[in-house]
Amino acid sequence: MKIFCVGRNYIDHAKELGNDVPEEPVIFMKPKSALLQAHTPFYYPEFSNELHYEAEVVLRICKNGRYVQERQASKYYNAFSLGIDFTARDIQNELKKKGLPWEKAKAWDNSAVVANWIDITPDNAKKPVSFSLKQNDLVVQRGNTKDMIFSFSQVIAHISNYFSLNIGDMVFTGTPAGVGECMPGDKLEGFIEETSVFELEIK
Repeated sequence: MKIFCVGRNYIDHAKELGNDVPEEPVIFMKPKSALLQAHTPFYYPEFSNELHYEAEVVLRICKNGRYVQERQASKYYNAFSLGIDFTARDIQNELKKKGLPWEKAKAWDNSAVVANWIDITPDNAKKPVSFSLKQNDLVVQRGNTKDMIFSFSQVIAHISNYFSLNIGDMVFTGTPAGVGECMPGDKLEGFIEETSVFELEIK
């Protein structure tokens, strides 16, 4: 199982971090060990002093494929969820200054949180997904997939040009503006539409 992630897929988020708006999807990966298992506590990483949350819609790959055409891409995922791509922002900034890869800031153990899956049905297949994140009961992020720079299908097609898609892979599709720092003791709660889909306390 692979975890693909898309960076800078919302214009406002790219701007808030001082990044250029990309002309093609920015792809990075997390290993299987990055996925926080159910009922496992999330601990603030010892190597970071600036941990950021990034809430985003996640897709579940249901079909093996390579070189997928954009018009066929919707056949390759069958469920979506809400997740958090945790980022050690201080580590990432230092690595970026040196022109180095930033897996240490993004791909460490338990850095990916995913709520329960919602099956894609004919009723919800073409509807944009509205989502939000609360930090200590205050809404800190709101997003809607209609505002993505690159659509689900564009992302899937692009990834498949470089990597094989396999059943069970996940795709984090990008975070909207509003990313910010979290501390031990903070409680994060994710919503799809108005429904709470996960609660997480930073230990």
